[in-house]
Amino acid sequence: MELLIGPRTYSTWSLRGWLVLKAAGADFAVRDVRYDTPAHKAALMALSPSGFVPVLKVDGETIWDTLSIAEWAAERYPKAGLWPADPMTRALARSATAEMHSGFTALRTFCSTGPDHPMVGDARAETPSDPALDRDLARIVALFRQMRGRFGAAGPWLFGRWSIADAFYTPVAARIRHFQIDLGAYGDDGAATAYVEALLAHPHFREWEATALGGTPLD
Repeated sequence: MELLIGPRTYSTWSLRGWLVLKAAGADFAVRDVRYDTPAHKAALMALSPSGFVPVLKVDGETIWDTLSIAEWAAERYPKAGLWPADPMTRALARSATAEMHSGFTALRTFCSTGPDHPMVGDARAETPSDPALDRDLARIVALFRQMRGRFGAAGPWLFGRWSIADAFYTPVAARIRHFQIDLGAYGDDGAATAYVEALLAHPHFREWEATALGGTPLD
């Protein structure tokens, strides 16, 4: 099994897929690919049907979308509990994940990651300002507060126990950190900020970050 990922410093979708496979306990190799130049993009097109990463090569097949990789892992490794066990909670977790997968366009636009805006390390950028971004951030804070308020007694993650939803929101936490966004300005009472801090402190994210920065992966 092999996971193709983009640059670890800023490939947010690659991080999501990698986090899911790590949480599943999958035995997988990682191949680093790039997409910065036309030559890189052409080479990637030979490996990925969509031309994007991450891509999972497994059992002679290619799975090329992050959410599809996550769903495959949930089915392949049911004991990992990648989705909540309760049907309604699972539906809410899928809703939150799908909202991240297809939405928050302003956050992606104004808080984009790239060589100049890494999602790892100590670099920080000026906080952007835009009405559409304000709406995205207010929605994110409301989502975090609502779900943590409902499920916080079961654990520190969005739905209590760690799930695919947390993998999808980890890059959001990294963007919030890099762009120095004060969630209190968007209605946070501390719950959303605490959740962001928990995501950034997760051992798997810290391992990804250490590797991206050229250090020794953390246990």
